Amino acid sequence: DARIAARFREHRDAKVILSMPGMGPKLGAEFLVAVGGSLDGFPTADRLAAFGGVAPAPHDSGKTSGNLRRLQRYHRRLQRVFYTSALVSAWSDPNSKRFNDRKRAEGKGHVQAVLALARRRVNVLWALIRDRRCYQVLPPATTR
Repeated sequence: DARIAARFREHRDAKVILSMPGMGPKLGAEFLVAVGGSLDGFPTADRLAAFGGVAPAPHDSGKTSGNLRRLQRYHRRLQRVFYTSALVSAWSDPNSKRFNDRKRAEGKGHVQAVLALARRRVNVLWALIRDRRCYQVLPPATTR
């Protein structure tokens, strides 16, 4: 574990990944292994989310529309990374906790709420790595 953490910290994106609440050296290393060390193969956050199995895909038929399901083929270890980091951040990060509580208030179950949070966090992580900046907890925007 110590060698994995030391090797992970040498990566150029390690500081950015570790700044995300819920992402430690082990999950960060698993993330980098799953995506091949960089996000060059994922031009959008949607592609990364679909590869990780946290983005629903349309499963419509001739009479039914708006029927979304999880893809059959996705990277299960990457999904575990996203799910585990979202679960931990729901306890430690105030913004993630607020989002998770809102989804639960909408009637979603525990797993559905955590997967929705994981999907949102994929967008944030992808943008942070793209811009090479660290995560910062910002207070929620208030309406005047």
